[in-house]
Amino acid sequence: MQVLEKEIPIIEPVKTGKKFFLETYGCQMNFSDSEIVASILKKEGYDITSEESSADVILINTCAIRENVEQKTRQRLTEFKALKKERPSLVIGVLGCMAERLKTKLLEEEKLVDMVVGPDAYRSIPGLIEEVDNGQKAINVLLSREETYADISPVRLSENGITAFISITRGCDNMCTFCVVPFTRGRERSRDPQTIVNEAKDLFERGFREVTLLGQNVDSYLWYGGGLKKDFDKATDEQQNSAVNFAKLLELVAQVSPLLRIRFSTSNPQDMTDEVLHMMVKYENICRYIHLPMQSGSTRVLKQMNRGYDREKYLDRIRAIRNIIPGCGVSTDIISGFCTETEDEHKETLSLMEEVAFDYAYMFKYSERPGTLAAKRLTDDVPEDIKSRRLQEIVDLHRKHANESNQNNVGKVYEVLVESSSKKSPNDLFGRSTYNKSIVFPREHYKPGDYVKVKVLYCTSGTLIGEAVK
Repeated sequence: MQVLEKEIPIIEPVKTGKKFFLETYGCQMNFSDSEIVASILKKEGYDITSEESSADVILINTCAIRENVEQKTRQRLTEFKALKKERPSLVIGVLGCMAERLKTKLLEEEKLVDMVVGPDAYRSIPGLIEEVDNGQKAINVLLSREETYADISPVRLSENGITAFISITRGCDNMCTFCVVPFTRGRERSRDPQTIVNEAKDLFERGFREVTLLGQNVDSYLWYGGGLKKDFDKATDEQQNSAVNFAKLLELVAQVSPLLRIRFSTSNPQDMTDEVLHMMVKYENICRYIHLPMQSGSTRVLKQMNRGYDREKYLDRIRAIRNIIPGCGVSTDIISGFCTETEDEHKETLSLMEEVAFDYAYMFKYSERPGTLAAKRLTDDVPEDIKSRRLQEIVDLHRKHANESNQNNVGKVYEVLVESSSKKSPNDLFGRSTYNKSIVFPREHYKPGDYVKVKVLYCTSGTLIGEAVK
């Protein structure tokens, strides 16, 4: 998943009662989960507040994938602990993947929190708060084989009211050696497609114009009436024949309205099929953009990562994307300095980047995460200075490719979905093209939610600048 780090914009309270402050770090799935948590608490009579100083309950929803995110979370918990000294009744809780992994440390050893809740236990939060109010420490990190929160209508915390996330799967069956998700989110299970379609319809009727379908691996989405993906072979013939895969799900959501844009994240090279790519071509409102993590350009390193594909398989998927969807935007994830990576293997990553020329990339140096298979079985033996130098080479090469990609857009016209005002000027609007390129242009009479034809006049390193055309 793409990793983000920011505070979710919070809706001001509209009624009396206990208030909760919710802060989120990590990937898009965490942000989607926070909307589920907000819905659960609001149903129980809690109000949302944007001021931590006025909250009765403070919750941090965070991941354990990146070390820097974990450090930021600990820093915030220390700040909240100081706040609790002034108000002993304040309840502090940690949610999500980090909560599951560090439950004992956070509750008993460091005493930074009162409550720890894993990704499958959000329904229990109101009851756990009551336990804390009664003087107990509260914890629920049990993993579920069924929980998808499909019956919960999330409280939308997005500040623009135009774009929204819809979770279509939970958990992951891919045991990548660097990733903690299978241990913190459990086995992969898919949501009933009708609940996904209904959520998309509701969002469209409320004025949203873009949804992003979320999963650790959206391409492995498979609904056959319930159960885990790994048990599909045990399903009845009728269940197997009527099963809905990701390509079919894309079609169902795309049919909600031609004015509703569809994005999805994250794809996996070993599971992405040509059927999905052809479905993207069939429906214009399915955006021409794919996030396809490569992680490394070396087949041996990919095997060490247990990624399930090799260099050639990855390039095969890139060729399929380019052949079936000409001009499709492609982004990726790259890890530098994974266990035992040699200099030649680092160069293989650079050469794959040269061959693909990604439009955007999320680039990190490897940091060992406790509880992962890599931490248990492999040695983190690439020195930090070498990791940093390799990462810088990756970043420098990507900047070159991204700049070239943006330059190629100058002079062309794209349909832009307006999302908000530009951060730099209220006189300009911000939106994205179907290829996920950020575009800024003069406001004129346009507003968020409009589709506008924009001609690109010039570009910066990360943004296209243009003007609306008739």
